[in-house]
Amino acid sequence: MSNSPENLFPRLEPLLTQVSKPIQYVGGELNARTKDWDSASVRWALMYPDAYEVGLPNQGVQILYEVLNERADALAERTYAVWPDLEKLLREHGLPQFTVDGHRPVGAFDVLGISFSTELGYTNMLTALELAGIPLHAADRDDSHPIVLAGGHAAFNPEPIARFVDAAVLGDGEQVVGAITDVIAAFKAEGSPGGRDELLTRLAETGGVYVPRFYDVGYFGADAGPSAGQLAWVRPNRDRVPDRVSKHTVMDLDAWPYPKTPLVPMAESVHERMSVEIFRGCTRGCRFCQAGMITRPVRERSVEGIGQMVEAGLNATGFEEVGLLSLSSADHSEIGPLAKQLADRYADSRVSLSLPSTRVDAFNIDLANEFSRNGRRSGLTFAPEGGSERLRRVINKMVSHADLINTVTAAYSQGWRQVKLYFMCGLPTETDEDVLEIATMAQDVIRAGRQATGSRDIKATVSIGGFVPKPHTPFQWAAQAAPEVVDERLRKLRAAINSDRSLGRNIGMRYHDGQPSLIEGLLSRGDRRVGAVIEQAWRDGARFDGWSEHFSYARWIAAAEAALAPAGVSIDFFTTRERFADEVLPWDHLDSGLDKQWLWDDWQDALTGYEQDDCRWTPCFDCGVCPTMGTDIQIGPTGKTLLPLVAKPPLLARSAEPVPPVVDPSPARG
Repeated sequence: MSNSPENLFPRLEPLLTQVSKPIQYVGGELNARTKDWDSASVRWALMYPDAYEVGLPNQGVQILYEVLNERADALAERTYAVWPDLEKLLREHGLPQFTVDGHRPVGAFDVLGISFSTELGYTNMLTALELAGIPLHAADRDDSHPIVLAGGHAAFNPEPIARFVDAAVLGDGEQVVGAITDVIAAFKAEGSPGGRDELLTRLAETGGVYVPRFYDVGYFGADAGPSAGQLAWVRPNRDRVPDRVSKHTVMDLDAWPYPKTPLVPMAESVHERMSVEIFRGCTRGCRFCQAGMITRPVRERSVEGIGQMVEAGLNATGFEEVGLLSLSSADHSEIGPLAKQLADRYADSRVSLSLPSTRVDAFNIDLANEFSRNGRRSGLTFAPEGGSERLRRVINKMVSHADLINTVTAAYSQGWRQVKLYFMCGLPTETDEDVLEIATMAQDVIRAGRQATGSRDIKATVSIGGFVPKPHTPFQWAAQAAPEVVDERLRKLRAAINSDRSLGRNIGMRYHDGQPSLIEGLLSRGDRRVGAVIEQAWRDGARFDGWSEHFSYARWIAAAEAALAPAGVSIDFFTTRERFADEVLPWDHLDSGLDKQWLWDDWQDALTGYEQDDCRWTPCFDCGVCPTMGTDIQIGPTGKTLLPLVAKPPLLARSAEPVPPVVDPSPARG
């Protein structure tokens, strides 16, 4: 007799006529998989805690979905956050959170794995838990409930959600999901001795799975002077648990060429393209960039490996655009030959190649031309990040004003007409003058473009995000700028851009106000006390906090005041306060490989404007990752080339006329 849970779709389908974008809940995408329930001994529900259109393209979830489903003893299905209109109907009709593959109840799976790219997805997790019938608090769950497992970049400080998750995993997921599956399979085969507590203990004692309930924390009291309210200690509360939990690093990316068969969305999504990760990690040393710090060391895919992934993915999907992704794609040691050979391979097809925004000092016209053959010129995106050269030295973004102007002048002279410049506001040591130099840079870009082309039809867009200090970076000690400071600087910047109307009319300005950034900062560097804030905000209606139309600053501030006052701290304690050198940070027991003293020294170097080199090309400067993690930087050049395709697949043979590659205008943060 089958133990398969109910397929909820017959009960769900009548409700879909009453909601927006019902197609996002139907499933059945090209390359989706629904395996027989009884064929697997371990069953995963994988969640990206945002809407389908944002979650489906996520590379991390797609990779784990494929890796797990390749195992004979495991199955994986996907679930995404449901919009408030469907949430309301599910509650009214008694329907639970479901997967889009088999439309099975999420609560029936062994593991609910949630990938957090940003902390603003925390409230969507709580909605999914409650809809699934899973108790919000890990302490209230029993053997019938899934293990709730957090991953993704935000999992490098899971303390704010420690009360809600059973476990967290740091770093690359390809191998660790297999190890976790092995532990669960063996545990179930033994008859689940010791229940949920024993299973979590077995996972924790591997050293690579963090189980918050197995660690106690203490805080300094009001009589501790300047240390009042700070974290005093974190320590294990049982013998089989390690003092520190380490991140996972996949060293041979060519051995993990996933996703091999990318999912093709049923509904419109944020990225209508196939993506291939060409390398992982970054050693540029941008002090604000958590992704660059926590993904070290650099590991490159080979040219052949990339070529095989591109070809396999195109054949499996029918996509006509391929994004070559990484934190700084133009830094691949063989990016020039790779771009040329891919462009040559698909020159007579409808397939276009795209590259995320590149650093000014990694950009060259020859490379850009390979990505924009046959004369087509879309926008180029560069990320100076800081407005002034002084501030760029602070953040270790070594780009001069002259470098940028020379680069965009060359681009304009080669036929480009639009440039997007990405900056942050609220960076450490920032002044009004630093921000106002953004206006000078943008105006000089327009002047340079006009001079290079003889045309006045030159455009630039200034895009600005609020800076949020992140764990495991040199800026983890920094005070965050208050929202009113950020908003006032942006107001002055807009006025400065428009001060010369002949230039200002060609400069667009896009920005996020400082309020969502402050809440992200609270969730990013918070400790376990912040869990009460998240729960209160969610109970007050917080959903989809990454969407401006759903975000409410007033709701979060009210929740913070109510939840933090009993603990004797405030939102400012977690955001606008600078940390002390010897302060215990909530994530100190979670090992990203980075030496805390090195991070502190780099923070002090930032305050003096000292620039740190890229250790990819220079001697090691002892950040700690390679010796701590038993890893090493892996780069080319290999000198190898792409082999010619044996036969042109049908996808590439249907071209009516060539469509040249484009350079992708989406921002990068590395």
